[in-house]
Amino acid sequence: MSYQPRFYRSQHSSPDLISFSVCIKETNLFIAARCNLERKAYRSVQKYRQTIEGYIARHPEFLTSLAPVEVDPGESPIICDMAEAAQKAGVGPMAAVAGAIAESVGRDLLEYSSDIIVENGGDLFIRTTRERVVGIQAGDSLFSGKLGLTIKPTDTPCGICTSSGTVGHSLSFGKADAVTIVAASASLADAAATACCNCIQSPYDINKALSAAQSIEGVSGAIIIMADRIGAAGDVRLVRLSD
Repeated sequence: MSYQPRFYRSQHSSPDLISFSVCIKETNLFIAARCNLERKAYRSVQKYRQTIEGYIARHPEFLTSLAPVEVDPGESPIICDMAEAAQKAGVGPMAAVAGAIAESVGRDLLEYSSDIIVENGGDLFIRTTRERVVGIQAGDSLFSGKLGLTIKPTDTPCGICTSSGTVGHSLSFGKADAVTIVAASASLADAAATACCNCIQSPYDINKALSAAQSIEGVSGAIIIMADRIGAAGDVRLVRLSD
């Protein structure tokens, strides 16, 4: 699930892209593309929200379960993606909702732009034709806003999602300031970030959570920040951000 307050959006800088926002109910997307696709993005968000809301109306456990739930393989792709991500990570399907919406909207927009970045409360879907750096926010940690994750075109499309036990209102049973996961899909990154954050009660749990992240099929990298401690595993390239 997403966690990050939206003040950090002012820190985004992609001078080669056009940025715009789309907001429908709880969904608040910040999107960067080669052209202004706001209307198309709005219709896409509407479509996916209606799909998820309709499924929840018929299957309320999809909203409330903290464990994976089975869905019919013939259901909408976004519902199946959320359920599959939750199954791999061992969490409830709504742990993947922010990433799933970001990716689903992003893939719709790829028809019109070679570069797409969709951020949904700190959870990202990204497809890029040039190297970019994604900043990492971690609440009150001394590392917050000081480190970035380098993303190369060959890494994308991918999902980069963060869960926190100290920032935001999303449900978390952990105490990490930030658990950032890079994965083949944003829904999986979102679910895995929640699962790994739940593992962390103290800095001594960082290595255990990193191992848990690497055991999830489709996860390529993980970064965990808690107070003055940081750990990383997998295919991640951290850089220091300038003040």
